[in-house]
Amino acid sequence: MNTPLFYEHELADRESRGFIINHLAIFAVRQYGVIHLYQNRCPHRGISLEWLEHQFLDASGELIQCATHGALFLPESGLCVSGPCRGQSLIPIAFTVIDGGVFPEIQGLGSGPA
Repeated sequence: MNTPLFYEHELADRESRGFIINHLAIFAVRQYGVIHLYQNRCPHRGISLEWLEHQFLDASGELIQCATHGALFLPESGLCVSGPCRGQSLIPIAFTVIDGGVFPEIQGLGSGPA
């Protein structure tokens, strides 16, 4: 990936954003200044998490929420703390930050935001 998925300053605290990278749905969430990337796939049913475009967080902005069954996940680890997949985790996406640009480390895949 030659261009960043996004720049750190483009994602505010308690904000999330979804992307598609070569048919792989992922999302970014920022909480307490820290960015986390995960596959957009609930471990319970294998479905997308968001209820509206870029809406991955619960009303408090503290937890990632699956719109289908209400499962709640910790942003810092992806661990499900409530709901039908309690104890399971979201799949993290490793990334590097270069000059403020966020570059996911997904081997063999193309790039492009959704």
